[in-house]
Amino acid sequence: MMNKKVFFKDLGSTEYASTWQMQKDIFTSIIDVKMDNRHNGTSTPTQNHLLLTEHLPVYTLGRQGKEEHLLLSMPHLKDKGVSFFKIDRGGDITYHGPGQITAYPILDLDNFSPDIHLYVHHLEEIVIRTIAKWGIKGTRSEKETGVWIDVGTPTARKICAIGVRTSHWVTMHGFALNVNTDMSYFTHIIPCGIRGKGVTSMELETGGEIDIEEVKRELTKQFSEVFGAEIIK
Repeated sequence: MMNKKVFFKDLGSTEYASTWQMQKDIFTSIIDVKMDNRHNGTSTPTQNHLLLTEHLPVYTLGRQGKEEHLLLSMPHLKDKGVSFFKIDRGGDITYHGPGQITAYPILDLDNFSPDIHLYVHHLEEIVIRTIAKWGIKGTRSEKETGVWIDVGTPTARKICAIGVRTSHWVTMHGFALNVNTDMSYFTHIIPCGIRGKGVTSMELETGGEIDIEEVKRELTKQFSEVFGAEIIK
C-alpha cells in the first residue's frame, strides 16, 4: 500500500555534517523497513520525509566530481570559514550557504513512482513552478540537471542545482535553490563542473531581496502538488 504522507521539517540554519548524518539515519531506517517487509513477508508502511535547511557555508563534491573544480586550497577554505565534504550523491561540486534553500526529500519512491528520471523531473518542476510566482521563467536543459534561466543563450545560468542518491528506490540529497545567496562563493568553484555557464539567484533575477520563508512555503505547496503528497508538519 502506497503511503503518500510526507513528514516535513524546517531545520533552520545547520552545519552540513549534522544534516547529512540526519539524512543517512532516516534513509537507512526506511531501507531497513523495506528489507524487513521483503524478507519477512510483512507490510509495514515506509515513511517519507522532506527536510529544508539553510546551511552554513560549505562546498560539497559528488561521487563523480573532480577536486580540481574547487579553486581554493584547504587553508584558504579554512580562512574563509567554509567547510568541504566529499559526499555520496551524484553530480559534481556545488555550494550551500545562507540565503539558499537546500531541500532533502527522503522518499520511498515505491510510494510514488519508482522512476529516477521522473523523480528528478518532479524536483525540477517544483522549482520551476515556485520561482514562476516571482515572475522568473525557469526551464530545463537537455544536457544538465537543475533549473536554468535563458537556456540556449550565451547568458544561460543555473538558479537551482540537483544532486541525488537512491538505493532500493529510497532517495536522499536533493536540490538547492539560490534565493538571496551570496553568489561570490561560486567564484571559487566550477559549479557542477560546468565551464562557461553562470549561476544566479532569485534576488539577482528580480532585483530585490526575497522573503525566504515565503519561498519555503511555496516550495512545500508545490512539492505536495507535484508528488500528490500529504505534508505532515
